Amino acid sequence: MSRVLHVAHLYPVEMNIYGDTGNRIVLTKRLEWRGTDVKVSLVGIGDELPNDSDIVLGGGAQDAVQSAVEADLARKASKLARLAEEGAVMLMVCGMYQLLGRRFVTADGQDIKGMGILPIETLASHDRMIGNTAYQTPWGTVVGYENHSGKTFLDDQSLAWGKVIKGAGNNGADQLEGCLYHNIFGTYSHGPVLSKNPHFADELISRALIRKYGKSNLKSLDDTVELAAAKTALARSR
Repeated sequence: MSRVLHVAHLYPVEMNIYGDTGNRIVLTKRLEWRGTDVKVSLVGIGDELPNDSDIVLGGGAQDAVQSAVEADLARKASKLARLAEEGAVMLMVCGMYQLLGRRFVTADGQDIKGMGILPIETLASHDRMIGNTAYQTPWGTVVGYENHSGKTFLDDQSLAWGKVIKGAGNNGADQLEGCLYHNIFGTYSHGPVLSKNPHFADELISRALIRKYGKSNLKSLDDTVELAAAKTALARSR
């Protein structure tokens, strides 16, 4: 009997300004190359988030779009919170990372209510944090690209999933990047981040397979191209 993982992508049209859809493509191909079937659900405004989602993805967008999806997210909040508590794997990038927190305060003072799933708050600033990034994580160096003016602060700094090697990270001050809570990974890393970090992609896959089937047993893949892309990005100046 073949294994199947259900990947749900939140707002693939509205929240995809920096190509974060690529994360879905990377996960899908790395699963298929290993013989695991993948069911994909594209979940836009007004669509239902599937109850059996194994991996939930979300990307980034401009502040105006975040405001536009706020009401729809409120309708999905209870289901997302339940999936989070049940251990579903989530990768939330930039705007969706911010919206999983308690609130995001825009530059003009608008208070966008988040879902309160992640113990974070984000405040807009006049500082643009942009450029190639690198973070030290429990799974090795993760290379990405950030472009944000929001500054995110964790209630508990031990929940950060990376330490900044290059870039600003969460807020440009505490040298921390992202948040890891249950199986939720929040990050400012675009790129799409999984395309240059196969070890990170496999961590998400492994967690999802272990949750659903009790084991992962991932066979090795040839990641020569992906690692070369990471090396090139790491060498580039900001």
